[in-house]
Amino acid sequence: MTSYHARPIEPAALKELRATDDAGRPMAPFADDEGGAPLRCCLRRSEPGERIALVSYAPLRRWAAETGADPGAYDEQGPVFIHAEECGGPSLTGHPFPGAHRTVRRYSAQGHILGGRLVEPPLTFDEAFTAAFADSEVVLVHVRAVEYGCFLYEVRRSDPEW
Repeated sequence: MTSYHARPIEPAALKELRATDDAGRPMAPFADDEGGAPLRCCLRRSEPGERIALVSYAPLRRWAAETGADPGAYDEQGPVFIHAEECGGPSLTGHPFPGAHRTVRRYSAQGHILGGRLVEPPLTFDEAFTAAFADSEVVLVHVRAVEYGCFLYEVRRSDPEW
């Protein structure tokens, strides 16, 4: 089975988000007393006491800026948790944030939504990614939380296998 690379928010984007988020608001860090927040900088859950921030992030807009795509009305921004200070990034095997239903939303090279799929047992993430990328029009997928619809991470067709 092919493995697909879960991409965190890029370091350059994190630096920008820690100054001003994609909605134009300054970062407001806080101590996470409970822990468990899904951090998009390192693709793990926060530990109690870590300093984190909830910022507005526009993943498709940032991808489109890299690729020259024009997602039009499909552009959206939403809340994501990040470390308040620079962190070491991900150090994981497998797919982050397991144990809950997720959706895999597919996008074209133009940044338009081509559909999506609910990932729940017995379907695995690798099976969902394989099915998504079997469509030659799909160049990018977003993994999102079902309960809130929040962006968790992206997988790109062009990324090398793990």
